[in-house]
Amino acid sequence: MISSVGALNDLTVLDLTDEKGMYVGKLLADMGANVIKVEPPGGDSARAIGPFLHDQSQNSRSLFYWYHNTSKRSITLNLESERGVALFRQLTKDANVVLESHAPGVMASMGVGYPALSEVNPRLIMTSITGFGQTGPYKDYKTSDIVALAMAGIMASCGYDDIRDSPPIRPDGMAGYLTGCHYAAVSTLAAVYYRDFTGVGQHIDVSIHEALSCTTEAAMPWYFYHKKVVQRQTGRHHSVTSTPPAIYRASDGGLIHVFGTPPQTMNRWVGLLAWFKERAIGPELQSPEYRELVGARGRSPDLVANLFVRVGELIAGQTAAQVYQRAQEIGLPWGLVRSPEQSLEDSHLWDRGFFVDVPHPEEGRSYTYPGAPYVFSKTPWGIGKRAPLVGEDNDFIYTTSLGLSQGDLRRLSNDGVI
Repeated sequence: MISSVGALNDLTVLDLTDEKGMYVGKLLADMGANVIKVEPPGGDSARAIGPFLHDQSQNSRSLFYWYHNTSKRSITLNLESERGVALFRQLTKDANVVLESHAPGVMASMGVGYPALSEVNPRLIMTSITGFGQTGPYKDYKTSDIVALAMAGIMASCGYDDIRDSPPIRPDGMAGYLTGCHYAAVSTLAAVYYRDFTGVGQHIDVSIHEALSCTTEAAMPWYFYHKKVVQRQTGRHHSVTSTPPAIYRASDGGLIHVFGTPPQTMNRWVGLLAWFKERAIGPELQSPEYRELVGARGRSPDLVANLFVRVGELIAGQTAAQVYQRAQEIGLPWGLVRSPEQSLEDSHLWDRGFFVDVPHPEEGRSYTYPGAPYVFSKTPWGIGKRAPLVGEDNDFIYTTSLGLSQGDLRRLSNDGVI
């Protein structure tokens, strides 16, 4: 039987994060958690991060903010005031999780650090997301997404080997922050699991620097055990030795990314040979010495280089769609190199219901959003609502959760507390 509620429907989360950590709240909210974004009275500074709908930066039109705050509620609260701190402490009595991304020591200086809040609610979990963690010589250093990617070593593996003296480049799309947020979400749910068994909350110290430093693929193992430094390569994994180019242009100008070649199974090799033969390309590939490449750990660089030259010829004579379809039929993990706009036309994504329409009542229409990478068979995932307007849930949260009256809210607003 499929439930009508999300997997995290019993969690209440107070979200004080900026752009470094707000994706954690989105992940939890879209899985059913009641996530309350706690913003300063003027609104979260991340609302000023572009791009913006119709290039209009006013009226909460940040597309960045929209995506990272779906399914959340919003209240405004001035944590630099005594009454604001008192209200927040009241809110934590019934909360399960607090997410925050202030610099180390800031929460404690306001009277809402973990020791203080755990006295109010011993079952409370606080997840702190910072650039370098709460301790250590870097703890007070400033960071950004690009700094995080550079410091952790990931940028050293990203770039081009076919452009002389090209510098390292960063992955796009706040990849550093998002990686830290994924670790924060996983660790938070692990803490929830522990609390459900023991009744004890805890403080989770998430360092984006460390989250990225443990996701450098093979770079660290190569250096730890062999004292070898991997080199970045265009469109393919870094390596201590040069590997053949992986991206080839098809007859229609489309690009194909070639992976898993030479094939690791004989069936795939036979299928690839048949394809070469049909196109009258590379008769030398039918010889036994090439057959021995399949499954071999030590491969002749010259044979492999020639094989990839022939692969380039094979791809150049057909459209990208034809190449992709045939390679997949053989079982070769070759893929189309798509732009984000082209992904919007992917019939597979539409068939699985990946894209979802989210109503924006204030705009008088709905907008299409990327969905989830997972499908729950029992507890449905879903974007409950678009990102909240600044403080749009003040009345509901403060009156139902704290029992404040409309008169109380007016006074708090006039005094700059909410």
